Amino acid sequence: MRTKSDERRQAILDVATQIFKDIGYERASMAAIAARVGGSKATLYSYFPSKEELYATAMTDAVCEHGEAVCEMLDTQNPDVAAVLKCFGVAYIGLLVHSDVLALVRAGVAAGAQGKLGAALYAMGPRRGYEEMTAYFAGLSPDCGLHLPDPAQAARHFKGLLESGLVEPSLYGAPMEAEVEPAVHAAVDAFMRAYAA
Repeated sequence: MRTKSDERRQAILDVATQIFKDIGYERASMAAIAARVGGSKATLYSYFPSKEELYATAMTDAVCEHGEAVCEMLDTQNPDVAAVLKCFGVAYIGLLVHSDVLALVRAGVAAGAQGKLGAALYAMGPRRGYEEMTAYFAGLSPDCGLHLPDPAQAARHFKGLLESGLVEPSLYGAPMEAEVEPAVHAAVDAFMRAYAA
């Protein structure tokens, strides 16, 4: 059951999301958002310490639920690591090349040199995915068939292999260099060979 505080936070997010979509990040102001929500800027700041954090939260909330579902596919209890990674990889790429996610990434990159917005979007998106992959590799059984002395490095390698030729072209609005499923399967096969015990 949602508390009044949760409901208020969601109302702020709903209004902010609409304003950001209507007029963009640069033109939106905390004062305008507070006015439309029907409260003070002080109340708004008690929920979100900065416009950057409010924007990052508003824009990532829509995709977080899907991201969590994708990350739940990383099941350390399933002994078929390659199968887990292939299913996860296809879903992961599907999420990354979704139009809403691409718009977030573009906004984060564009804002990366200014203020904290780029870092906030990175922390709420790509960083979380990388951390989930790291946790998965760290949680695998020693007899899984892989030698993973540094799960964080393995996660970086796996992420790079998965995204290669798929995500970067999509960010530029160009066609992907391969079909998703065969590319993911090839990436998983290369990863399994590279880290074979």
